[in-house]
Amino acid sequence: MKILHTSDWHLGQSFFTKSRKDEHQGFIDWLLQLVATEQIDAVIIAGDIFDTGTPPSYAREMYNQFVVDMQKLNCVLVVLGGNHDSVSTLNESKQILACLNTFVVASTGVAIEEQVFTIPDAQGQPAAVLCAVPFIRARDVLQSSAGETGLDKRQALGDAIKQHYHNLYQIALAKKHDSGLDIPIIATGHLTALGVSQSESVRDIYIGTLDGFAADGFPPADYIALGHIHRPQIVAKSEHIRYCGSPIPLSFDELGKPKQVMLVEFTGAQPTSLRPIEVPLFQPMQVIKGDLVAIEAALKSFKTSESDLPCWLCLEVDSQDYLSDLQQRVQDLTAELNVEVLQLRRTRNQRRKLLNQAQNETLAELSPYEVFEKRLAMESFANSSEVGSEEANEEKQSLKQLRQRFSQILLEVQEQGGER
Repeated sequence: MKILHTSDWHLGQSFFTKSRKDEHQGFIDWLLQLVATEQIDAVIIAGDIFDTGTPPSYAREMYNQFVVDMQKLNCVLVVLGGNHDSVSTLNESKQILACLNTFVVASTGVAIEEQVFTIPDAQGQPAAVLCAVPFIRARDVLQSSAGETGLDKRQALGDAIKQHYHNLYQIALAKKHDSGLDIPIIATGHLTALGVSQSESVRDIYIGTLDGFAADGFPPADYIALGHIHRPQIVAKSEHIRYCGSPIPLSFDELGKPKQVMLVEFTGAQPTSLRPIEVPLFQPMQVIKGDLVAIEAALKSFKTSESDLPCWLCLEVDSQDYLSDLQQRVQDLTAELNVEVLQLRRTRNQRRKLLNQAQNETLAELSPYEVFEKRLAMESFANSSEVGSEEANEEKQSLKQLRQRFSQILLEVQEQGGER
């Protein structure tokens, strides 16, 4: 039994006004070839198939065509909802896709029996049992009680998610027993596990008031396929609990490490091979840092570039002085080169950050989170050296709640903007 684990495609993403359509199509074509070559039995997309709840028509068309092409390869497809996905958007084609060897689980707000099913192999025989857990919304697993403190709510929610996994796993064990076969149990998830390394493109998600899920809350499944974190990584030093990461770089800070999908091969119920497969880069991208002299020197390499595609650049300019004509200087440096500068940032040390930066910076240079953090920095919060440890802990908790609430509000605003 061969399972291919991927996640966080974000079809329809606009990257500094640039469409990722061609990159996504290149990845899908590559993936279909991999499925055929490796004779893969099932592909699991662990959330965020789309970038917004209202994806552009070309992204929906790309998704639908991928399902058809997978059916031609006689490969099972499992699509799980992520925090970027709209439950209604995924569910609108669920019944049709079920006739094309595709399982769609958009939310946990359905009968629990619908979240556990058997994955067949190419011959139609049971080959694995899947506990299909998408992005979990608090209302689907927990009812709030009056009088609960913030700590009580976080504890209750963490316990509810852990119990949800436990319930699914018990059903999976029963299905495996009924089959009479030695087949693996696979679980999924779209969340932030505690201790993982994120990137700029990962939107902080909170399941209610829970900002991270402890790895010991996962069931003892034979493989756990996770999504949401864009950097591939192992969770809690457990080889069988993995984030595969996004297939294309969704922010400049994701460059430097190869993108990948995970190919997991089972013999019986045991995962005998966990093989990361590197995904090609379908769009040249690069980050260049330094002062203008260093950047100009680095840009010279593009004069001999033979690439048909322009390289997308993020330039981080380090300068002791505020350069009011920085954009014009950069335009002059890149005018004759096969590059496009998508992001231009100024690098400042801590001392310069304190010197009139509010007067020099423009909103175009800052993300909403950076604006919020700068506003927080203007407030006076206690620390452990100034007050007692109990009061300091309360201040830290207040900061955490403020950041959490801002992330939730920003998510709502961005989603409302996508619906217009």
